[in-house]
Amino acid sequence: MPSIFRKPVNINRGVYAMSMPDGQNAEITMYGQIVKQRPRDWWTDKVKEGDYIVQNEFMQDLESLSRAKSITIRMNSLGGDAGVSILIHNRLRELAAKGTALTCVVDGVAMSGGSLIMAACDTVKVNPSSLIMIHRCWSTLWGGYNADELREEAAACEAWDRAQASIYTRKSGLSEDEVTHMMSETTYMTGQEAVEMGFANALIEDAEPLEIAASADGRSLFVRGKELHLCLGMFAPDDIPTAGPGTKVSAENTPQAEALEEGGNHMTENTETAQVQEPVNAAEEVAAERRRLKDLDTIAGLYDPELVYEAKYGDNPCTAQELAYRAAVESAAKAAGEGKAFLAAMYDDAKAVPAVGAAPAAESEERPGEMTGEQRMAAARRDVRALLGKEK
Repeated sequence: MPSIFRKPVNINRGVYAMSMPDGQNAEITMYGQIVKQRPRDWWTDKVKEGDYIVQNEFMQDLESLSRAKSITIRMNSLGGDAGVSILIHNRLRELAAKGTALTCVVDGVAMSGGSLIMAACDTVKVNPSSLIMIHRCWSTLWGGYNADELREEAAACEAWDRAQASIYTRKSGLSEDEVTHMMSETTYMTGQEAVEMGFANALIEDAEPLEIAASADGRSLFVRGKELHLCLGMFAPDDIPTAGPGTKVSAENTPQAEALEEGGNHMTENTETAQVQEPVNAAEEVAAERRRLKDLDTIAGLYDPELVYEAKYGDNPCTAQELAYRAAVESAAKAAGEGKAFLAAMYDDAKAVPAVGAAPAAESEERPGEMTGEQRMAAARRDVRALLGKEK
């Protein structure tokens, strides 16, 4: 169809945008987490604010680019839902089969589900300091399960792994065994490493240095000054500098820099926030966090599930010891309340009973026929004399 009949496209949903001004060449900007539907707050049930790429919205918008001759995806995503990511990947491959040229430019990171979408493109361009990450599927379980049910869940995860491995195998040209091993190891690759392993096709040599750093607990990445939260159970690699929000990372302290291998504080001062972060041993942080969660799981069956969840992932996470203390305080407060109620009930019962006086004490008097003290003493003397043979 002549381009004159192709309508221009301009969609902007904040977290992502799609444009095709000339009716032929399109660009998609994907900067966010990939989800099936917008998540809701656990406690309030309100929709959470955040950078979410929602399945139905994205797929509907992607349809408007179905006649594009070329599509360039600019990627900066930690991933998200595997099913949604594979769905987007498959739809992009369908467009490629119809002749659409697909290119992905990794502006920041392409991790987990983001790397699956990246792998749909026949041409992938990466920055030297970009991060690509692949890993095995995982899921969250709540409640009680028997061995058969757990094996069934494990089999489902393995099926997802095989689906993802087929995507990476097609893109990289590596064997399925090699890809599966990389997924098991949760492999992070810099831009250069991604090119060498076949996950990317070209390195953008003249790109501006990419500012990437990890939070102290390893649960977030700061990419170009913006915080991206890693999915539950995921941690940043150990060789990424540690920083806080607003901290800038120079090209010299990216993972492939020699200075990083030599140790020391690789953070530069931010002139706007005047923050300098001390170096943190990320490996120790990750190990400590895993120990904390394992300890909580050990005693989780003793306490209310909501209390355990709050201890693990709430606004004030704590250790197993602190959870036990919190539960004890809560139990003591409950017991104190019940004790006060019991005493109050006893007091009310006492007020309802008429007053009864005590019986007056009887005057002391000797019983009839009972000997006096002198009589008892005299009788005792007689008994003694009789025993000694002196009684006359």
